[in-house]
Amino acid sequence: MAEDPQSNQWKTLDKDLGRISQIEYATAYVSRPLISLGIALAFMVLAGLGAGLFFGAFPNNMVVIAAAIFGAYMALNIGANDVANNMGPAVGANALTMGGAIVIAAICESAGALLAGGDVVSTISKGIIDPDGMQNTQTFIWAMMAALVSAALWVNLATKVGAPVSTTHSVVGGVMGAGIAAAGLATVNWPTMGAIAASWVISPVLGGMIAAGFLALIKSRIVYREDKIAAARRWVPILVGLMAGTFATYLAMKGLKRIVRIDIGTALLIGAATGAAIYALTIPLIRRQSEGMENRRRSLKALFGLPLIISAALLSFAHGANDVANAVGPLAAIVYASEAGGFAGEVTIPLWVMIIGAFGISFGLFLFGPKLIRMVGSQITKLDPMRAYCVALSAAITVIVASWLGLPVSSTHIAVGGVFGVGFFREWYMERRLRKGLTTGGKGKRLAPEERRRRKLVRRSHFMTIVAAWVITVPAAALMSAVIFFVLNSLTG
Repeated sequence: MAEDPQSNQWKTLDKDLGRISQIEYATAYVSRPLISLGIALAFMVLAGLGAGLFFGAFPNNMVVIAAAIFGAYMALNIGANDVANNMGPAVGANALTMGGAIVIAAICESAGALLAGGDVVSTISKGIIDPDGMQNTQTFIWAMMAALVSAALWVNLATKVGAPVSTTHSVVGGVMGAGIAAAGLATVNWPTMGAIAASWVISPVLGGMIAAGFLALIKSRIVYREDKIAAARRWVPILVGLMAGTFATYLAMKGLKRIVRIDIGTALLIGAATGAAIYALTIPLIRRQSEGMENRRRSLKALFGLPLIISAALLSFAHGANDVANAVGPLAAIVYASEAGGFAGEVTIPLWVMIIGAFGISFGLFLFGPKLIRMVGSQITKLDPMRAYCVALSAAITVIVASWLGLPVSSTHIAVGGVFGVGFFREWYMERRLRKGLTTGGKGKRLAPEERRRRKLVRRSHFMTIVAAWVITVPAAALMSAVIFFVLNSLTG
């Protein structure tokens, strides 16, 4: 039977409409990165216009405007790369959706930067170079500009390849490279650089060991107990109290410095009192939440969900308070040098400069952050709320210990090291149980070597990429900064 011509026309029309729909979907998919890029460029332009309004009468007005634009660019990249370390584990553990994580992080990062961000910052990135070695103010300005641009470019490149790098180390490398190009090797504080190089190893190893230790504690004291719910009622309030005390100690040292200087002893007392109070409050809450739960592992995950979200928010607040200086430190140095006609080791950061840093981090997180959040949260190793909580607790404790010891550690290295520590501990624990089952006549099944390698719980490709990016961050940023300084210096005669 012949087909109706009208029916054929409708089929042809449906096919054409389907093609048009596919084109529309493809166009929408392609335009999304362009929209994000357009919003980022608009923010950078607004930052430059704001700087021009504040410093219209200055002879170096154009220099300040350019520095504000690059400071905004650096802040965007910090938001795209660094914030993933705080929110990635919570998203990977399904305690937070991507949208919820971005909203919480944006609010907490901005609050940390504006409320507790350092009002005094070392313009030479914690003594990396000696500003007195600079020939003149103009040379110092170009050195800081080169450091800012190179650090931003390096963090941008790392975000593109999916490597969470330290923005602090990027700025340090940029300042060092520009300092060497401007005043020679003698201007660099090499003992400080040696301590920073040591932190490449200390930060991730310490963070990983502490995270693995807490995971071992949770497994032995809660997960593999016969009565899991009773064990959770005993230990979860202790872990939540420890987290609260740790953050109270950190924020007492960092967040109250505008009001009063608090030494480490007083901060520890504040943390101990806060931790004890939160522990007492958490006991009835966990007891009420655990009523009627089945005695199995899945039930335990729900008890760690809310503490994990709160800890991720506090980590973001602390990150905003601490790392915003990476974006605005060189910018503040350029503003001071342009205004005063000289340079100093420390300067006060103007409020408008802090606003650029705070909003830039939030915009960068919203526009470009999901890629690194997914990578840290789910592509290195599989996380659940208990494992992710170990990572967050490890990050907080490691920062406190490092501050007490005076070690220049990186929050990025600590958090990602914690994720690796949890993953490698799970590999070791799985192998241990498998060997124990085989040697004691258990039900363990012997696997071929290829199958064992396939079942590794940490993706080795991500591990090698991230470690390589960490190792070359300082030299790469330094080399780029030196080249940019020579270009700027030659263009201005």
